[in-house]
Amino acid sequence: MQKLLLLLSFLLSLFMSAQITISGTVRFKNKGVKDISVTLKNTYDGATTDENGKYSFETSEKGNHILFFSNPKFGEVEKTITISNVAIEANADLKEQISEIDAVVISAGSIEASDKKRATTLLTPIDIYTTAGANGQVTAALETLPGVQKIGETEGLFVRGGTGTETKFFMDGNLVNNFFGNSIPGIKSMDRLNTSLFKGNVFSSGGYSAVYGQALSSVLALESIDFPERNSIDLGISPIFVTVGFQNVDDKKTKSFGISASYSNLGLMTEVIKFNNTFTKAPESFGTNFNFRIKNKNGGILKYYGSFDTNKIGLQEESLEPNIDFDNTNLTGQNTFHNLSFKQKFGKYLLNLGGSYTFNSNIIDLNSIEQNIEINPNTIQVKGNYFNAKATLERKINKISAIRSGIEFNQTNETTEVALSPNAIDFKDGITSVFAETDLGFSNNFSAKVGLRSEYSTAVNQWNLAPRLAMAYRISKNWTSSLAYGIFYQNPENRYFGYSPLNYQKAEHYILQLQKSEEGRNFRLEAFYKNYADLIKTKALGYRPVAINNNGDGFAKGFEMFWRDKKSIKNIDYWVSYSFLDSERNFQNYDQSLFPSFAAKHTLSFVAKKFVTAWKTGFNVSYTYTSGRPYYNFTTDNNGDYHLNQQGKLKDFNALNFSLNYLPALGKKDAKAFTVLVLGINNVLGQKNIYGYQFSNDGLRSRPILPSTDTFIFIGAFINFGIDRTEDAINNNL
Repeated sequence: MQKLLLLLSFLLSLFMSAQITISGTVRFKNKGVKDISVTLKNTYDGATTDENGKYSFETSEKGNHILFFSNPKFGEVEKTITISNVAIEANADLKEQISEIDAVVISAGSIEASDKKRATTLLTPIDIYTTAGANGQVTAALETLPGVQKIGETEGLFVRGGTGTETKFFMDGNLVNNFFGNSIPGIKSMDRLNTSLFKGNVFSSGGYSAVYGQALSSVLALESIDFPERNSIDLGISPIFVTVGFQNVDDKKTKSFGISASYSNLGLMTEVIKFNNTFTKAPESFGTNFNFRIKNKNGGILKYYGSFDTNKIGLQEESLEPNIDFDNTNLTGQNTFHNLSFKQKFGKYLLNLGGSYTFNSNIIDLNSIEQNIEINPNTIQVKGNYFNAKATLERKINKISAIRSGIEFNQTNETTEVALSPNAIDFKDGITSVFAETDLGFSNNFSAKVGLRSEYSTAVNQWNLAPRLAMAYRISKNWTSSLAYGIFYQNPENRYFGYSPLNYQKAEHYILQLQKSEEGRNFRLEAFYKNYADLIKTKALGYRPVAINNNGDGFAKGFEMFWRDKKSIKNIDYWVSYSFLDSERNFQNYDQSLFPSFAAKHTLSFVAKKFVTAWKTGFNVSYTYTSGRPYYNFTTDNNGDYHLNQQGKLKDFNALNFSLNYLPALGKKDAKAFTVLVLGINNVLGQKNIYGYQFSNDGLRSRPILPSTDTFIFIGAFINFGIDRTEDAINNNL
């Protein structure tokens, strides 16, 4: 036994003497890094670095081996070593592992909602439908975000001191003309495109990409769904409208088609609810649309969407002019819109092709009533054909870098006929645009976007050149900063052409953002400055204002705050936004620099949502406050020049909205129809809000511009045969 123990001790000493120590330090940017795995390839020997990046382990291996350093956040490093009888020191310097998921996102001036970047998702379609007071409208829901003004008397998205026409809309990359329905002054029209068409959106309140143009303030880029989930039939019923739709998709999701139609009439509601307007023809509309999608063998997707709608409205108001009792306005509108897009990957290249076409007709009949006799009849008819075509080619350089370029063409043919004028006014314009842009990912913590866009307009008869620059830097794990700068050009509105040659209107954007993003929470602070130049100045000639030069200017500056939280309060999703705006403009009919009448210095919005599973009901509330906007009355002299005659300030705007969604089929596994019952009340407290004032021609008499109704109540049922969306309604509100 003693001899056996002596032999084992001898063999053990030999084995121990054969163990060689391998040690070293692993650094990143000259600092030690912990939790780096260090192993000898094809062995079980290795260690993990400590707080100072140091490691040490022993091995009995001999000869040439590969020392392997790895961690998901860094690129893998291999070192060849030769193991003999001497301890080895092997140090390593790591490089950052570039990842599309971990890379910092440039977000100055933009808010994105998509499946690709859930961390920055802020407004999905479910969010829009469940925002009280938004009535399922994309633009109405955006009014709860920072930078967007609450405007109730006219359509448009008014952003950071910009007019409604300074925001442009895109569907799958193509320009959408006449995004809002036809309407008359004082009555705000709704979005034409249905929110359910889209899977995501990017809303830029400034500093947007060189891929887009002809917008002084902002763009809203909507991305439609690729394919429906499955075959389905949709039905919507309310006292206001009836809708029905059908979608068909094959099992492999390579082709689909769908069609829907809707009819709405506000006649019944005018009998039930007190309206501030006197309708001679209650708002009535009919619309239909068709879509198809085809996916080829190589993954390319062709999408088509087409729509047609018509609407009518008649309004009577007490006249502000002497010796006239009433003024009548009647509108008949028609619109058709077609959008075609194709997307295909070719190796490292991505090709996007698309085009859109819009025809819009707006006929307004005007007359006055004096002692029950119709006088001063007039008809204004505007017909327009609008075409957009665009091609973009993008190439990935690495995981987080890319370069893209493209060309875009817009054609406008518009005719305005006025019964009291002997000659029609024809407006034609062709805009050719070229652009190039690169995404530069220097690391997961630093990225930049550099772009350049140039446009030529036949109406303006000149080229422009617009550089764009944006950068983002990650300050810490959850905090990022972004900076954006850009020059933006936009043609004057079509209706102002005809007196003298005009130039592009110009805006420069400077944006600085600080953002904190973590699971369930998002906080943003953003400061901005916009400098306007070459804005048009107008005078009254005949029956309409026309632009006489580009001598206008202005600025807009301010800061904004946004906080969204799905985590702190159990089962409650809420967000708060605040905007401060300081702005002045000398443009159009302003005879001096003034704070714009369509802007408020202070805007505050609060939105909260809670779904109670036991009750199968979602509760939604929103509140909006804006400080009083200014109002102005301009009168004209014999030369048609405008002069400020009267000014004032509106009272502050307040509106508390409430809605609930009840899902009776929730939890029923054998249900064949999935129903959502909706109740919505806008301005629950019945605040007497005022949007502005209308003045008589001499400026001596006026009346307030009021909402159509102080409090509006909506009830409806939405039934889907084929797709259970109840889980979506719950999960997206928890």
